[in-house]
Amino acid sequence: MANLKALKNRIKSVKSTQKITKAMKMVAASKLRRSQMAAEAARPFALAMEEMLRNLAGGFTQNDSAPPLLIGNGQDDRHMLIVATSDRGLCGGFNSSIIKGARLKIRQLITEGKKIRIFSVGRKSEDALRKNNDIVEKITGLSRRAPAFKDAENIAHKIISMYNHGEFDVCGIFYNHFKSAISQEVTYQQLIPLPVDGEKTTNHQPPTTNHAPYEYEPNEESILKELLPQNLAIQIYRALLENAASEQAARMMAMDNATRNAGDMIKDLTLVYNRTRQAAITKELIEIISGAEAV
Repeated sequence: MANLKALKNRIKSVKSTQKITKAMKMVAASKLRRSQMAAEAARPFALAMEEMLRNLAGGFTQNDSAPPLLIGNGQDDRHMLIVATSDRGLCGGFNSSIIKGARLKIRQLITEGKKIRIFSVGRKSEDALRKNNDIVEKITGLSRRAPAFKDAENIAHKIISMYNHGEFDVCGIFYNHFKSAISQEVTYQQLIPLPVDGEKTTNHQPPTTNHAPYEYEPNEESILKELLPQNLAIQIYRALLENAASEQAARMMAMDNATRNAGDMIKDLTLVYNRTRQAAITKELIEIISGAEAV
């Protein structure tokens, strides 16, 4: 009977877990819609801003007066990697895929003789990369609420400050690009210097040209100096929004799978419980009959 009691407690425990995972799935699904709309709304603006800056930058790529955020400092020995993950788990392979992509990039750069510095956004990236890596800055708590543009501006301000102090030469960000509720793609986007000459910063935008059909006032150089820091914040904000939508989608699918697995486990445990109970009843009947025959 002790075995029956243990099975009954196990079934009760799994049912409680199933209720929790089902509730988490519903919460993630409700957040996913808002996060998806925000990410999709930010894409056209971010791509248009980047394309406009490329058009503006056409005449400055070889000009000494061009802003450093555009052309860089002429070196690429020190790389700053912004690795954006969540603060919590229970979201499938969302965090592990980003961290895996970042580690591959780190190994590639180290093989090329580059020095790596990490800007951690999210507790999971900090926990995974703090060993054997130089984490110069860490920000947590962003994934517990909807990303705000002020958060991206704060990150951009710190990045620009470190760049102006000569702490790195190239900067890029790792995040998950939201494609659908069942598909997210790890993406690396270079932020500093801004890629030009028709080169795409990510795999999720059309190629552009550098021949601007517009006339700018007061002049291209002044506009670039004003817009480049804003573009950095916008691109980071877009990455945070993509990450938020991808996290909720991954959590929804993970909790859906967990709920189904819990249901299967409950069925299996119930079957074992019924068989064990039936065997115990049969054994008791045999003992009673044997005792009656002995009398």
